[in-house]
Amino acid sequence: MTQAHKPKLYQNPSLYSSFIFVPFLPPPQNPNFISTTKNHSLFHHLTMPPKLDPSQIVEVYVRVTGGEVGAASSLAPKIGPLGLSPKKIGEDIAKETAKDWKGLRVTVKLTVQNRQAKVAVVPSAAALVIKALKEPERDRKKTKNIKHNGNISLDDVIEIAKIMKPRSMAKELAGTVKEILGTCVSVGCTVDGKDPKDLQQEINDGDVEIPLE
Repeated sequence: MTQAHKPKLYQNPSLYSSFIFVPFLPPPQNPNFISTTKNHSLFHHLTMPPKLDPSQIVEVYVRVTGGEVGAASSLAPKIGPLGLSPKKIGEDIAKETAKDWKGLRVTVKLTVQNRQAKVAVVPSAAALVIKALKEPERDRKKTKNIKHNGNISLDDVIEIAKIMKPRSMAKELAGTVKEILGTCVSVGCTVDGKDPKDLQQEINDGDVEIPLE
């Protein structure tokens, strides 16, 4: 074979360095190894997950838009294994959130037992702030890039802080209030006509008093 007819690998021996040759080794002799061909049924039995006890209480959290029936495909992976109908649960969630949380993104907790689900809204601080703004209802599909540049009172912030206190890391209510004021900064609204950052500083300086509870 002439040099011209030789494969590229033989023409340039340096290409050998780019290849890694791994010798074939037989599998180790493991006495606990279960053959998937001879003992398929036994192997299948050992790897199957245990069946769910219907009386067991299971909590599932899903993120939804209030008042809207979400896609069943997004609910199915979470609640399908629990024996629930995604379509029916989606309708129940929409019914539960239509009154107070229409159009807002909220977290919903599903408490499942005996193939029955109880729906409870677990609102975030941002959802509570936007709700306190009392903005008019908008069509989410038609109206995009909504700016929540309204105003809420400090009393509203304190009420939101009381709701969020069990989930807050602050020792006192004043700390939770400052957390909610930080959320107001993110949302883009003002508090008592002031920048929320200014109110945070006034709380730190003692100019604004926050109740202990």
